[in-house]
Amino acid sequence: MLRAIIFDCDGVIADTEPLHLGAFQEVFLGEGILLSTRDYFEKYLGTDDRDCFRLVFQAQGRPLSEDQLLRLIERKAKAFAAAAPASIRIYDGVVPFARSAAGRYLMAVASGALRSEVEMVLEAASIRSLFKVVIGAEDVTKGKPSPEGFLLAMERLDGRLAPSECVVIEDSMQGVQAARRAGMRCLALTTSYPRELLTLADWIVPTLAAVTPEQLAGWISPSDAPQVS
Repeated sequence: MLRAIIFDCDGVIADTEPLHLGAFQEVFLGEGILLSTRDYFEKYLGTDDRDCFRLVFQAQGRPLSEDQLLRLIERKAKAFAAAAPASIRIYDGVVPFARSAAGRYLMAVASGALRSEVEMVLEAASIRSLFKVVIGAEDVTKGKPSPEGFLLAMERLDGRLAPSECVVIEDSMQGVQAARRAGMRCLALTTSYPRELLTLADWIVPTLAAVTPEQLAGWISPSDAPQVS
C-alpha cells in the first residue's frame, strides 16, 4: 500500500538543471576549468555539489582540499541563488499532482541540491506547505546513487514506514539507482534522460502531467503496471 511519496527536485519539480549547470560553469571558469553542457548532462547530472566538484577536479587531475571544496560549494550556491528567482520553471502537472496527493500521502523532497535551493523551487511553485520533510545535500554524508537521502526522508516522515510503502519520483539514472538501493519503487520522468536509460525504474512517464496519485497508488500491487510513455 502506498503511504509516502518522495520527490526529487531538479528535473522533477522544476526545470532547474540548466540553472545548476550555469552556476557550476561560472565557478569552474574561475578555477580555469571549462565544463561543457554535454559533460554535465552525461557525467554529472544527478550528483550533488560535493561529488560534482570532486569528480570534475579528479578528471582534471587536480587536487581539491576540503576547505577549497566548501568555498566552491558556497560560491556555486550564491551563483544559483542570483539566477534562480527569475528563471525557475515549474514543470506541467507538478502542482496539481502534489495538491491531489497532499493529505492522503506523506510527502517529502530528497534532493542532491542544497536545502535552500530546494526551498526556492517549492516556494516558486507555491507548494512548500504540502511537504512535511525536505532533505538537502547537507543532510547526508553520501549523495545519489547512495540511498541515504531517501531512507532519511522516510525516517523523518514516519519512523514506522517501510520502503515498500514509499514511491520515489526521479529523473536521473543516479536517482533511480538510489531508489532501488533503498528498496523503494520508482517512477521515472523523461525530463532529463531518454526512457532507454531509465529502465531500472518501475514506471516511466514524460512528466507528472501524465499520471495521477490515484494511478500511482493503483500500480502498487503484486503485478507491476507496464511502463508508459
